[in-house]
Amino acid sequence: MIQIKSKLDGEQFELNELEYTLKPIGYDIGGGWDYDHGSFDYKLDDEQGYMYLRIPFQAIKGELDKNDCIVSIRTPYLLHHVYQRGLDDNANVGNPAASINQFSEPQDPDGSIDDKWIQVSEEMVRDLEEQLLN
Repeated sequence: MIQIKSKLDGEQFELNELEYTLKPIGYDIGGGWDYDHGSFDYKLDDEQGYMYLRIPFQAIKGELDKNDCIVSIRTPYLLHHVYQRGLDDNANVGNPAASINQFSEPQDPDGSIDDKWIQVSEEMVRDLEEQLLN
């Protein structure tokens, strides 16, 4: 994980408006959100695992599933997960485990990140700053 410094850190937005702005340019709400926090993810690469630019946010008024929710942007970061190819060596096989452990463990949950992706992410964050702060 590499943090990307941004003027967006601490800025507040209505979540619905943020979603209307970010979804058309390729961002999706990440799968790990809760009632009070979440993130917008932009998939940069999926050649050697998954590389995302993540824009995390925290609810400061209301809950994420409500129309009037206000969120505060947190520090964006670049995230790279490298997943195992083939079978998971640590998987427990059995009917109860199969319903819970459907996916293999990451080979490297914080994979190395090439400098080109850092530069791309910094440029994307600058573009977001222009769009959201002007």
